[in-house]
Amino acid sequence: MGKVTVGVAVVGAAAVCAAAALIARHRMRSSSLCVKAADILKELEEKCATPAAKLKQIADAMTVEMHAGLASEGGSKLKMLISYVDNLPTGKEEGVYYALDLGGTNFRVLRVQLGGKSGIEFTEFAEVTIPPQLMIGTPEVRFSFLSQLMQNLLSVQFALFDYIASELAKFVSDESEKFWLPPGRQRELGFTFSFPVNDTVGTLAGGRYENSDVCIAVILGTGSNAAYVERAQAIPKWHGPHPKSGEMVINMEWGNFRTPEMSAMHHDTSADLKVVGNTLKDILGISDTSLSTRKIVVEVCNIIATRGARLAAAGILGILKKMGRDTVRDGEVPKTVIAMDGGLYEHYTGYRNCLENTLHELVGDQLSQHIKLILSNDGSGIGAALLAASHSRYV
Repeated sequence: MGKVTVGVAVVGAAAVCAAAALIARHRMRSSSLCVKAADILKELEEKCATPAAKLKQIADAMTVEMHAGLASEGGSKLKMLISYVDNLPTGKEEGVYYALDLGGTNFRVLRVQLGGKSGIEFTEFAEVTIPPQLMIGTPEVRFSFLSQLMQNLLSVQFALFDYIASELAKFVSDESEKFWLPPGRQRELGFTFSFPVNDTVGTLAGGRYENSDVCIAVILGTGSNAAYVERAQAIPKWHGPHPKSGEMVINMEWGNFRTPEMSAMHHDTSADLKVVGNTLKDILGISDTSLSTRKIVVEVCNIIATRGARLAAAGILGILKKMGRDTVRDGEVPKTVIAMDGGLYEHYTGYRNCLENTLHELVGDQLSQHIKLILSNDGSGIGAALLAASHSRYV
């Protein structure tokens, strides 16, 4: 991507560390009467600045990388994974569908009753913890000879899959009478994993089920990612026959992670900023901070959150540009709805507002009236069930 880096994540831990460095630097220089805290904050703000011109440059770089990632595997810093999801829900689906949400140490099984135009009628789920021995194997497996290693590893994998299947069977057997299937149909299952069908693709499916104009999904939470609907003919690395829909969902895998500490500190409204003080003590071991120090930390959080939100908006603009939805064409303005999920977007009000305002700033007044961000929860669960419905053998 050259000299332009597309970074859409706010790393909470980095914010805390920056605050700690700021505090340490302030203490050191205060003793020598060199620099005031306000000067340090100003310096940080200047270095974290994201003017609109720079954001548009980042969006352009994002679009270039998207083209490169669609052209060949490994040709871009963006993976641009083909999800093989070529049909998204229409809102007309009926029947009961199951979903399997595979996590790290546990998994969820869900069933969703779809009622056509009446939408989602019922949902039920169960969360199952995976026994540790099925995750890592026994000591004998870990330290066996190489000739036996693959056989042992396969044995562990089969045992894990058997366990997941048995728990799923138990869940299905408990299905109540309020869940029903149209005559002549069998139950169908969708699942989400890390890739290519993950929670972001599921969020796109969930958003499309509620609103037919949804064509992009963005996750801003513990992790960050985006997915969007691409024209099949615009994917050079796709060598198979084009799907009947002419479209394919692309899982971008734009990456990075964040932690909740910054949000908690930024939302601290207590008179003594107790949450800030406790976070500095628990995370960094900095105790007995003064109120003035805690106020500095809040300012640092604000600076970094603003930077992160504006960079996220630039990432979204890059997708809009790739899809040709960033300009008015022939007097027509396409309506674009973006499905959003993740705790950072849902619960971090300052971040969410900054992101939306920045996107408005970047696309302008006329276009922003036709771009809408909506919250779409549980893409990894309900979204997976909706994907099973949209790809049903009976459709």
